[in-house]
Amino acid sequence: MFRHVSLLLALAATLACQGEIAAPPDDLALEPTGPFQPAPGQMRRLTQAQYRNLVHDVLGDEIVLPPSLEVDLASHGLVAIGAANTPISAPGVTNYERAAHSVAEQAMAPERRESFLPCLPTDDADTSCMEHFVRTIGRRAWRRPLTGEEIDRLLRVGMQATDTLGDIYAGFQYILATLLQSPDFLFRVEVGHPGRDGREFTSWEMAERLSFFLWNGGPDDALLDAAARGDLADEGLALMVDRMLDDPRAKRGLRAFFTEMLGLDALDSLRKDPSVFEHIGPDVGPSAREETLQLIEWLVFDRDADYRDLMTTRTTFINRKLASIYGVRAPSRDDFARFDFPEDSLRRGLLGHVSVLAAHSHFSSSSATLRGAFVRRNLMCGAIPPPPADVDTSIPPPLPGAATLRDRVARHLEDPTCAGCHRLMDPLGLGLENFDALGRLRLTDNDQIIDASGSINGVEFEDPVELGETIANSEDYTLCLSRTMYRYATGHLERPSEAESIRAINAAFEDSGYRVRTLMRAIATSEGFTRVGQPRDTLDIAEEDGE
Repeated sequence: MFRHVSLLLALAATLACQGEIAAPPDDLALEPTGPFQPAPGQMRRLTQAQYRNLVHDVLGDEIVLPPSLEVDLASHGLVAIGAANTPISAPGVTNYERAAHSVAEQAMAPERRESFLPCLPTDDADTSCMEHFVRTIGRRAWRRPLTGEEIDRLLRVGMQATDTLGDIYAGFQYILATLLQSPDFLFRVEVGHPGRDGREFTSWEMAERLSFFLWNGGPDDALLDAAARGDLADEGLALMVDRMLDDPRAKRGLRAFFTEMLGLDALDSLRKDPSVFEHIGPDVGPSAREETLQLIEWLVFDRDADYRDLMTTRTTFINRKLASIYGVRAPSRDDFARFDFPEDSLRRGLLGHVSVLAAHSHFSSSSATLRGAFVRRNLMCGAIPPPPADVDTSIPPPLPGAATLRDRVARHLEDPTCAGCHRLMDPLGLGLENFDALGRLRLTDNDQIIDASGSINGVEFEDPVELGETIANSEDYTLCLSRTMYRYATGHLERPSEAESIRAINAAFEDSGYRVRTLMRAIATSEGFTRVGQPRDTLDIAEEDGE
């Protein structure tokens, strides 16, 4: 009866696997090779978070989503890039179909449906109300107006369900389920059309491009209305970006970006040896993620602070669990609250968070290599080659004369087969040795005083505080954020012809005193975000009803 939906979904799954642009080196020395050329058009599958947010944006926060959806796969460290290069699996098609019917059934429950229906039908033959429903809910769900053919098809689905089940609300329910499992809902089509200065995104594509970048969810009516008027270019685009950054949903978008950039979702599966760490429990990982995200929110939106403060601030936001790990008095009995570490504390900024220290350690011991790799890759966009296949990466146990981790990893820095890579990681990670594998402060390791000194890019530091300050003052640190956020917003690895655009974005970021809101605005109004090249693969798909 409704088989055409699954057939279209299968076609879209085939189109989604588009092959990646060759990756440039993961460093910041990428130089422009000529004038700006936009990246090819593409399709991007909604991430799990975007699917959830979009459903709640359209139907309300009370909707409960099934836990089984298509798994998000990161590419080059970002799910935003993976979403443009991974198809929907056969089980994923089934899961989306089940989710669509579950959501539609909840939405059309008698106690909920009047809260979002644009009209109430007068009887089971009220096709005018059904058409109004298709047009309004369809525009929000598909992020564009529906064509006459699409409206007619959905009306046939609704009336057939109404006739079969004897209830017009059942017709609404099947229409909604059809909308939610369509490729038009599950995929973001970003292929553009010919414009004034070459190929550019359509107004509708720009609307959803803006909303998923800045809000990690769908466009609201004001954004869709602006798209209908053609107001998402030049001054109109800048005004819309400012409006969106002032909206509370911008915090949701900021959280989504930093969750990907910092790999914070991995904290859901944080595990430590309970015989060593009495504080460990299932709430530690989620609490650690929330601390980091609340601090970033506060710096960006409440303070409009310099991004470099993330490495140096004494302020954080903790609950009782994190307070017990940090060995401080909890600022609130029941929830997260602001806490300022003393001026002489070794715990400062992001590098003092459990989200970094515990996530990048072993089950029962710290790891200079894992922590250094995180700093080098995620915060400074440095390239670290993979180890040779047959190399022994294990760390010797404590021995007389080699009690501290610094002593034990010294062999990595002396062995020619290891030194090239480990010099990029271990000296950075050793700067965080004043924190154990859970993130608790310590001054000794196996009764030996910890030496947390080192150097990064030729600049020496003495302890974790100076390490954070050194990173904050590095050009690589701020330029890395510009490049990573550009990748996140556009869903692809930058091409050499986009390098100058990224440099211009970073210049605006620098001129603002490294305000992240300014960076987001610069990306959203940049050539790389508003212009698009010819799609790599152009296929004409004949859609059939299949009835």
